[in-house]
Amino acid sequence: MGIIPKDSDILPPYDDRIFKAMLVAPEAKPTLLLVSSAIIKRPVIDVTVLNNELPVSNTNEKAESFDVNCLIDDNTQVDIEMQANHMEEEAGSNHGNLRARSIYNLCDLHSSQNSKSKEYDKLKRTYQVMFCGFTVFPDRTDYLNLFSMRHDIDNGLLYNSIQAMFIELTKLKNVLAKPIEDMTDIEKFSIFLWYAKNPDYREIVNRLLESKEGLAVAGEVLMNISKDERERAIFRSRRIALADLESNFATVENRGKAEGRAESMTTVARTALKMKMPLNDIVKLTGLTLDEIEVLRESE
Repeated sequence: MGIIPKDSDILPPYDDRIFKAMLVAPEAKPTLLLVSSAIIKRPVIDVTVLNNELPVSNTNEKAESFDVNCLIDDNTQVDIEMQANHMEEEAGSNHGNLRARSIYNLCDLHSSQNSKSKEYDKLKRTYQVMFCGFTVFPDRTDYLNLFSMRHDIDNGLLYNSIQAMFIELTKLKNVLAKPIEDMTDIEKFSIFLWYAKNPDYREIVNRLLESKEGLAVAGEVLMNISKDERERAIFRSRRIALADLESNFATVENRGKAEGRAESMTTVARTALKMKMPLNDIVKLTGLTLDEIEVLRESE
């Protein structure tokens, strides 16, 4: 039957609130140990969540923080976040706002360490880890990209105590084709996040969960959260609120495009009038009505 039955209507673990609820549950420590070990590439003995509370349950929660801020056994700081939806970005910015936000949070977390009576190069390492439900780097084929401070030309390392990691869940197809025994723990956890909700992948997800204790615990915690009617109600409310917000953005954007086009055509019409172009030709050129063009002509 597996940890997650095929016919179970589970909540998506890639939802940011579900993601945090799943990792900060009291019984979720084996999962955090597994994920932290995979991130820093060594076995982690102990991990403490510093912000284990969830934001208040209302439809404005997206403005709250759903990151999981961890301190591991050697005081290394690891901040883990699920970014399921696109941030608001300027056109053509290539997720510049998201990337800048990640670096800002990384530097803020690193500088929060007490540096009194301590040399700067003795500060503990800090990782900012972002699981993304969309493609951030379209020109990169790897699903996992790790960034540090290096020289622009020769790639020489300047400072290795801060690292930003982006995990693009949209790029897991090749990983999914690998034998389970050849997958890394971070690959298994990423597949669980992205595919657990889909019944078509439930069999392979269950095999992944059964391969490691930390993954099995993640599956069990997700099942418990999915059975909680309060959590399901919060998820539905947030989904509706997000859909409304996206609809409002689209309406404003379309209205702006329409207003911008009208303003542009008005400018064209004014120029055509100055060139003594026939009014009927200006109507055809701009799409404005004859009355609108008459008003423009009278205002000149």
